[in-house]
Amino acid sequence: MSELHKFIFEGLPVRGAIVRLTDSWQEILRRKQDYPIAVQNLLGEMTAAAVLMHSNIKFNGSLILQVMGGEKRDMSPIKLAVVEVASDLSFRATAKVVHALSGSESFSQLINAGNQARCAITLDPEVKFQGQQAYQGIVPLYDDQGVPLESFAEVLEHYMLQSEQLDTKLVLAADTDMAVGILIQRMPLKGENNLAGALTSTENEDQIGKNEDFNRIATLTASIKREELLSLSIEEILHRLFWDEPIARYAPAQPAPRFHCTCSRDRVAKTIRSLGQTEAERMIEEREGIQVNCDFCGQLYNFDVIDAAMLFMPASSVVPPKI
Repeated sequence: MSELHKFIFEGLPVRGAIVRLTDSWQEILRRKQDYPIAVQNLLGEMTAAAVLMHSNIKFNGSLILQVMGGEKRDMSPIKLAVVEVASDLSFRATAKVVHALSGSESFSQLINAGNQARCAITLDPEVKFQGQQAYQGIVPLYDDQGVPLESFAEVLEHYMLQSEQLDTKLVLAADTDMAVGILIQRMPLKGENNLAGALTSTENEDQIGKNEDFNRIATLTASIKREELLSLSIEEILHRLFWDEPIARYAPAQPAPRFHCTCSRDRVAKTIRSLGQTEAERMIEEREGIQVNCDFCGQLYNFDVIDAAMLFMPASSVVPPKI
């Protein structure tokens, strides 16, 4: 069963979380069986990361994590990969592959062959005030020197440091059975995002010690191997990494992370209406109806000629069926 645990290091400004997606991750792959191994592993890592990130913020809405190719998209096999996580940690994920894979591609070759790909993190409130828009942060998939980043974990670490001024260590792994991730983050000090903010000399000496604490814990976290993440239980992972550290653990997240797609016939109908009646009628004429597949779960929605035509009829003219 999928599970997520959060913890802190007592007396230190360091927090952590670990997620292990099993049945929920397998459900995504069951519905999208055509992913090459390299793509499914990347999407699994993104899914674990997105769940960890949402669990670490107080936000009533969806967190959407995307990796998008640049203008030279024809150079990269993956055009787009998306994970969406709701406030209750339900999630869905999808990827679009446009080229065949050899199986030996690196992360950069999969999505960032032209060094123009971007990572976007969007926070979309469930209830929006008038005029309120979703917040989105975007970073490239290379470091400050223009060197391509070698893993998705490095992309998010770079993003958190650039956008939130928070040092983060992230280790991710995925296969056909599970997606696992562990996140370690240095917490803000005295309400400041940047722990290296204005401090007195005494505070600065204390801060140096706190930096060393985070660096030590981050180094321990980075020592775990992919095979260990995918084979050990959460208890075994935490003991393997932090047996000599003062950890205080919270109760497992409830509800646990789970797969859930938010698609519906009504949403698909709204999408068709957004195309405009002329375009919809053209599609109906060419195909004798409209078929729409959800990219996330594979659900097929059929609108025959009558269904499609009724989408553009005034509500007052639609007569409900007799029972």
